[in-house]
Amino acid sequence: MKIITRSVAINNLKKYIGKNLRELALKNKITTYETGKQNKGWKGLILERLAGLETNISKAPNGLSWELKSVSFYEVKGKLIPKETMAITMINPKELKETEFFDSHCWNKLKAIIFCAVKWHGKNSNDGQLIKVVSLDFSENDDLIKEIKTDYDFIRNKLIKKGFSALTGKDGKWIQARTKGTGGINPKTEKRRPITRAFYARTILVKKIFELSK
Repeated sequence: MKIITRSVAINNLKKYIGKNLRELALKNKITTYETGKQNKGWKGLILERLAGLETNISKAPNGLSWELKSVSFYEVKGKLIPKETMAITMINPKELKETEFFDSHCWNKLKAIIFCAVKWHGKNSNDGQLIKVVSLDFSENDDLIKEIKTDYDFIRNKLIKKGFSALTGKDGKWIQARTKGTGGINPKTEKRRPITRAFYARTILVKKIFELSK
C-alpha cells in the first residue's frame, strides 16, 4: 500500500500551482459540468488526485493524519479575497462539553489541514487555478491559536450553560458553530430533521491563514 504523507502531498500539489484545475479534472476523467449539472465536489476530487491519493491509498497511516481543504478566492482591486467560509469539523455536543480545545477534534483538524486556495472565475466557469498550498503548522503559543481557543471556549461554555440549541453562527471571532445539514421537515416522515452544527473557519480566518503563509 502506497503511503502519502502530508509533506509528500504538499509537494505534489505545489507542482500544479497556476494550472487550470478543470483541464486537469477532465484529463483524470472527473466530471465537472459535462452532464449539464455541476458536480460540486469536482475540485476536491481533482485536488486529492493531484496530491497523490487514489481509492486504494491510505491518507492516515500510523498517525500521519492530514486533511485536504479548498476555498475559492476572487480578486477585488488587485487583492485576493476568500469567497466562502471553510468547514472544519462536525460538532458532537457531548464531546464538546467534555473536551478542552487542545484535545478537541476542532484543533486536531485545524493543525492537520493542507489548505488549497483556488482562484474563482464565476459560477460554471471553465477555469479555476490552484493559487496557493499551505500547511497549517501553528504552535500552541501562537497568538492566533490563542484567539481561536478563546472562540472555542466561549462556544463550549455557552453549550454547557444554555444547551446545543443556543449556539449560533454569530458567536466567535475566528471560528463559528454554524448550522450544517438539510434541516427543516423531512417530506417522507413529516418530522423535523435533527439540527446539526459544525465548526467553520470564518472568511477572516481563511484570509489570515492565506496572508500568514510564505
